[in-house]
Amino acid sequence: MKVVCIGSGYVGSVTGTAFAALGYETTIIDINQKKVDLMNSGKSPIFEPGLDELIKEYIHKKLFATTSYEVVKEADVIFIGVGTPSKEDGTADLTYIKFAANSIAKHLNPNKFTVIVDKSTVPVGTGDVVVDIIEEDTNLQSGVHFAVVSNPEFLREGYAVEDVFFPDRVIIGSSDEKAKSIMRSLYGNLIERQNYDEIFKDFNFEQKFKGLKPKYFETDIRSAEMIKYASNSFLAVKISYINEIARLSETLGANVLDVAKGMGMDSRIGSKFLEVSSGWSGSCFPKDTAELLATSQAYNCELSTVKAAMDSNLAMHSYCVEKMERALGTLKDKKISILGLTFKPNTDDARKTQARYIIQKLIDSGAHIKAHDPQGAEMFKELNPDLPVMYCLEKEDVFEEADGLILLTHWEEYLDIPWEIMKDKMNIPFIFDTRNFLNENQLLDFGYTYEGLGIGKNKRPKQILSI
Repeated sequence: MKVVCIGSGYVGSVTGTAFAALGYETTIIDINQKKVDLMNSGKSPIFEPGLDELIKEYIHKKLFATTSYEVVKEADVIFIGVGTPSKEDGTADLTYIKFAANSIAKHLNPNKFTVIVDKSTVPVGTGDVVVDIIEEDTNLQSGVHFAVVSNPEFLREGYAVEDVFFPDRVIIGSSDEKAKSIMRSLYGNLIERQNYDEIFKDFNFEQKFKGLKPKYFETDIRSAEMIKYASNSFLAVKISYINEIARLSETLGANVLDVAKGMGMDSRIGSKFLEVSSGWSGSCFPKDTAELLATSQAYNCELSTVKAAMDSNLAMHSYCVEKMERALGTLKDKKISILGLTFKPNTDDARKTQARYIIQKLIDSGAHIKAHDPQGAEMFKELNPDLPVMYCLEKEDVFEEADGLILLTHWEEYLDIPWEIMKDKMNIPFIFDTRNFLNENQLLDFGYTYEGLGIGKNKRPKQILSI
């Protein structure tokens, strides 16, 4: 079976490399020659832990990269893994999906049955759009010459290699029996973990091997498309909820870390996505919640919980800026340093991050900004050329004459900062840890003023409700 993946971004590069490792001849197509050249040299076009090693192992053996769509003619399964950015009205821009569909149509082999898979996060009904494009551009017929399937990705950036090989579930949306049979065969090695000992000989995934095998779930194509949006929006709601609990905990003198831990012990709730932060952000949650809300409003079925989560998330960004201002008295002419520009650690993805919003609010309040990120600074700078930020190559440089420091992304390497030495470089040794990540007691011993998020000081609030 031959596999093609269109797009070498966070979805296509990981998906294509995984199927190559599983034994399928796989070709990744991208119109960007630089990315193709990187892959052909054995390097990943994105920063994703473990991906470099896999590409180096399988390139020119089972994995190939090209700018040409000629390989589509021989493909049995074609994955579309291109971007679907938000338009100004919140709806998803399907330009890249349509371009991929047009390009596939020009090269489909009429003498063989081909499965075309929407792997990108796409609005409900996109499968029909892809079918229409291919049928209009060719004399081929859906169900006879090809079929379009939805197989949404559930990859976490920074942990995508782990997630692609050890998913909780594989969702397949199709009403075509032949296409479903091909997809079952394609995913067989992954479901049964064939050859995993060899694939992961240099990876520390021992505990994953002992876990449950993924669930394989088949449904119709529209339900599969909805599952992805519903899942991401639910997680966004969950994060917004615990962040609101964090703000209330500060006021009432409670500790949100213990609150979240106690909540997570309930199997109905679970402990995942109960980590307090300055708000959710990145390339997925903002665009997926915006698309789902816009769709619900267009059909007069507004998802008020999703809307509330989006509003709450913006409020959390603002709350962090307000908290910094309360701590310093004013932000005007203050030198504020930022640690972390990506929306999470272990990725270079700086698209639509909370740092963008928070830095802009700080600048609007008169602050001067220095920032560091070990992987995402370059992308952040490219995406935000108008932000007057001084980017530091070394993490220690942000401390110089700083009036306060905000940790936004909990990179492990920030734990290794020589904090005791750095204190004397700051004008005001104030640390605002939005991830409750650093060692508070140690920092206090070093002479810092430290504040986390959602950590009340066990003081009796001014008003206690009578029971």
